[in-house]
Amino acid sequence: MTHEQEREGHDPEAIEELVRDVESLGAADRWDEAYERLREALREEGEDATVLCWLGVAAERLGREGEAYEYYRRSLDTHPTDPFLLASAGSGLASFDDPDAEGALRLAAITAPDFAFGRMSYGSYLAREGLMDESLRELEAARALTPEDPIVRLELGIALLLANRGTDALAELEEALSHGEEHSWIRGLYGLALSEVGRGEAAAEELYRASLEREGDVELHLASALASAAQGWEDESWNALARAEQAAEPEDRTVIGEVEEHLNLGADAAEAFLRGDLGPTLLRERLLQRP
Repeated sequence: MTHEQEREGHDPEAIEELVRDVESLGAADRWDEAYERLREALREEGEDATVLCWLGVAAERLGREGEAYEYYRRSLDTHPTDPFLLASAGSGLASFDDPDAEGALRLAAITAPDFAFGRMSYGSYLAREGLMDESLRELEAARALTPEDPIVRLELGIALLLANRGTDALAELEEALSHGEEHSWIRGLYGLALSEVGRGEAAAEELYRASLEREGDVELHLASALASAAQGWEDESWNALARAEQAAEPEDRTVIGEVEEHLNLGADAAEAFLRGDLGPTLLRERLLQRP
């Protein structure tokens, strides 16, 4: 991916090469190496918007959320105009509820209407702020620009779910999976959405697959256990519960106990707990967070 960079007094060729290297390392999930390369470049280049923004991305991938916020904040403080930097740093700030996120994301969408990532980033922000008409307009524009991008289809599906348009949302999530089969987070969300609309067997199938793929996702394992139990799939149900127990933290024990209780009560109880309690709560939480 190539992006116009923001750098006055910096070495454009060196930063372009750095971005290529960082993208390559990121694609191989070697974010620790990318982070160190970027830190070295920051010492050499100073407050460069591109380096700072990519440092935010790398820090976020490494779970260093506080650092990620500071790097995104510093990137925007250099007043970039590049839409990629505005959308990336703006999205980073949005996850921390920084009020400056909206301006950066809006500027990215307005100044580069043919840049799908910018339109998608702004639309995703608007959806999570409850501005559904504006959100859908931006996300549908992004879909028109890149119809095979699974993340664009995912974000449009999320917005449609937040707008209570379940049937349309499921179509977008199905399309997202058709272009991103390996994306287990999308599959888990799709399974929860299927459960929400009462498609129990399909929900159980998708949640089961996602549970196998997402080893540390305790809540998804529990949803899978309940969905499988509701279909009478006892082995799959208890195996999912075992995965949840293996990955659990102390604070997860209460809900694990509740799920186990409902599994013991039978298929109807498991379905009622999934559709009336755990499923809607988990779906809502995931709609409001970034994958």
